[in-house]
Amino acid sequence: MTTETTAPPATGSASRLGARLTVALVCMVWAAHSSSLIALLAGNSTAQIATHFRTTQIAWFSLAPSLLSILVAPAIYWAATIYGKRRVMMIVAGVAIVGDLIAAVATDYPVLVLGRAISGVYSGAAVLTYAITRDVFPKRSVGQASGALAGGVALVGFIGPFMSAWILDSAGYRGSLWAMVGITALTLVMLLVFIPESPVREPRKPFDWIGGLLLGAGLTAAVYGLGQGTSWGWTSGRVLGLIIGGLTAIVAFLFVEGKVAHPVFPVTLLRRRPVWSMIIVTSLVSSAMSVGTVGYLLALMPHIPRVSAGLGFTATHYAVIGLPSSVVMLATAVYGGSLARRHDPRLLLAAGSALFAVGMAITAVYHHTANQIMFFGLPGSVGMGLIITASPILVISAVKPAEQALGNGAQGMVSGLIGAFITQLAYVVLAQNAHSVRGIQFYSDASFTNAYWLFVGVGVVGAAATFLMPRMKRMDEVEAGQAAATS
Repeated sequence: MTTETTAPPATGSASRLGARLTVALVCMVWAAHSSSLIALLAGNSTAQIATHFRTTQIAWFSLAPSLLSILVAPAIYWAATIYGKRRVMMIVAGVAIVGDLIAAVATDYPVLVLGRAISGVYSGAAVLTYAITRDVFPKRSVGQASGALAGGVALVGFIGPFMSAWILDSAGYRGSLWAMVGITALTLVMLLVFIPESPVREPRKPFDWIGGLLLGAGLTAAVYGLGQGTSWGWTSGRVLGLIIGGLTAIVAFLFVEGKVAHPVFPVTLLRRRPVWSMIIVTSLVSSAMSVGTVGYLLALMPHIPRVSAGLGFTATHYAVIGLPSSVVMLATAVYGGSLARRHDPRLLLAAGSALFAVGMAITAVYHHTANQIMFFGLPGSVGMGLIITASPILVISAVKPAEQALGNGAQGMVSGLIGAFITQLAYVVLAQNAHSVRGIQFYSDASFTNAYWLFVGVGVVGAAATFLMPRMKRMDEVEAGQAAATS
């Protein structure tokens, strides 16, 4: 694979992180997680939107952007390797703003969903920030910068609920839709002004439309099928058809990629043990993030004796309770990035997954008060901090600089597929001890306890699976910092 760069390799003098790259890192944290902030706003607005538009199809408000993002992701990653990661992110952000504007001014529900679908394309491009980090930061700072970038998800978890509650209370769902326009516009400004372009390029080549459509459509069908399993029934012909059809398309994609001259994802890349094992293991371990669904249900569902074991917190109260965990997660992520300079990053992933399992085991027993959630959740937060920082670092360890965008893209798509499966499995476990009252499903204490034990299993299996990977490069051993000399 040929790589073209426009800057010489980084030198030792470039290892200090100057003001410009510090500002760039802050802006990259925003660019990486702005789509998560929008998803949080959208999720908290669904009740008002369903009521205003009188729709029973409210699931499409959140589902449409996810599906379109998955569908177009292969084309985004291909373009990023050729035309530049920042340039592609700017184009995609521009398209997303159009979608946000359509949604903000929509007067009927189908147009609203159309706008949300278009705006969702940016979430597929957000992972390119990790690839830019490898290319533009000094080699000694790549691990810590990647950790800070990944740890930004903790900031979203803390700031998002406060911001969402304030906007909804003061301006309603329409205010949330306009806030999405502002968030994407700010992302575009940061990309234009503060985030540097990667100098790493591949020679221009035609896009493999057949392979791209097979992969995008296959993943989209599989994720949609998994998402509908609980409501349609797991033995439903529609669910099985979508999942089996999607997986068949993915297998066909692998066959096609071995035959075409310019594949979307080179089969030689996917056959390398450090690459395929990294994609599978990090995607499995990262599915631990799905535990947030259980936490939100536990905190926000009402407490009704013998019917619902929810704690009845407000979103703002839950955000306050989660503050210590968010701080611990962010600090661990940043420190974990520095540890990756001296240690095999798969060990960080194994330790994080094991600590997460311990935290979930404690939470399975103690989750009945605000204090229990606040304090007994801290071990799991340390584990999650190591997981979110080790995963992007392992991508850097496994692939070459020219393959970085494809590596991040492949890991992101598989992670989305496994995450969707684990999320639906959590709903299945929750439903085993649920009570339905007037069409509303409430969860018992056994529901929440068993769901947390499910994630104990995810942590244990993930920790064991890390050793499927061979020894991975430390951050001081990887090729990185191609643009640092010009910083």
